[in-house]
Amino acid sequence: MKVKESVPIADFGETRVAVHLSPPGLRAVRSGHPWLFDSGIVRRPESAADGALAVLFDSKRRFVGIGLYDPNSPIRVRVLHQGGQQQIDAAWLRKRIADSIDRRASLRDDPRTTGYRLVHGENDMLPGIVIDRYASTAVLKLDSSAWLPHLPLLQTCISDLTECDRIVLRMSRTLTSHCPPSIEDGMILSGSAVDEAVVFHENGIAFEAEPVTGQKTGFFLDQRDNRARVGRLAKGLDVLNVFAYTGGFSLYAARGGAVSVTSLDISKRALAASQRNVALNSDDAAISNTPHHIVAADAFAALAEFVRAGRRFDMVILDPPSFARRQTEVGRALAAYRRLAGLGIGVLDKGGMLVSASCSARVSTDDFFAVVTRAAVAAGRPLREIERTAHALDHPIGFPEGAYLKCLFARA
Repeated sequence: MKVKESVPIADFGETRVAVHLSPPGLRAVRSGHPWLFDSGIVRRPESAADGALAVLFDSKRRFVGIGLYDPNSPIRVRVLHQGGQQQIDAAWLRKRIADSIDRRASLRDDPRTTGYRLVHGENDMLPGIVIDRYASTAVLKLDSSAWLPHLPLLQTCISDLTECDRIVLRMSRTLTSHCPPSIEDGMILSGSAVDEAVVFHENGIAFEAEPVTGQKTGFFLDQRDNRARVGRLAKGLDVLNVFAYTGGFSLYAARGGAVSVTSLDISKRALAASQRNVALNSDDAAISNTPHHIVAADAFAALAEFVRAGRRFDMVILDPPSFARRQTEVGRALAAYRRLAGLGIGVLDKGGMLVSASCSARVSTDDFFAVVTRAAVAAGRPLREIERTAHALDHPIGFPEGAYLKCLFARA
């Protein structure tokens, strides 16, 4: 983990390239879509640098929009603006980040919540960028090499617009191979090194985040509202949290009055963190006094064993990782969701509550709810739906592919 010294502000470079769009590419940009694929381009430079400003034109050479050029991705341009002429410079970027932060004002002003998303990439009209806050640590995650030349500017904007005194850089796996030697995943852009987990609060509950080495940016912030819903429904229940990771749903259930909580995950490291999260809340009697059982095992195998052993719970939470990263995996993902729901219902007491979530963007909301419903019918336990939920305030949906999270609360 390298530490990068603070650098002075730098504007967007003067490098510009002309990109001419095909009719489908033109329709995508004019519809407000933030991605311009190479297949939507009819003419572009043979070579262009990462992060060059791509000026977009239609077939009659009329200005259409502007974005950042990415020579390393099928998403060739991350569209920043479409429509009339717009100056893309440091002031523009600062204002767009500031506007995104202001949309989270209700979270920013809540002293009980110090962990939330500040910028949600394409959905906040900043394609390829995620910024998460964990107390006084900001985590900048990049999904496009087009932003690498503009790191100093991003760093300055984050420092100026947030109360964070540390900035950590995270990058998608596909991006790391395109980085210069001076840039690496997990490096500290400004502030002190991270010697231990960062502690933040969510609705008054303390959690660890691992911004340097943890999954995503160090914690799964997108389930905050669903965790709170579980807390409101868990009183008097024996709760099973499957794919528990570091125990987010488990702690909310305990605070909500659960009789017991069982956290099931294949990662012993994550489960150890869930126990530390319980210890962080030792001043909360409801959390500290609720029996918290740990099961380190494959979720499907463990659930099947619970079914055979006749173990039953009053609430079962199924929050797996994405089962479909590519379109070709959707069929297999739907089969996995159906099998998982069937197993979850198999360990659910009659009239118990099923909480079933999906974060697979390529699996549609309708298809996901349909396979869960069919699994319940096949098990002879048709569902009585309570609520279908989607994204929280800090994870807005700005384009079709941005809608990934769906969650079903139902009794079976």
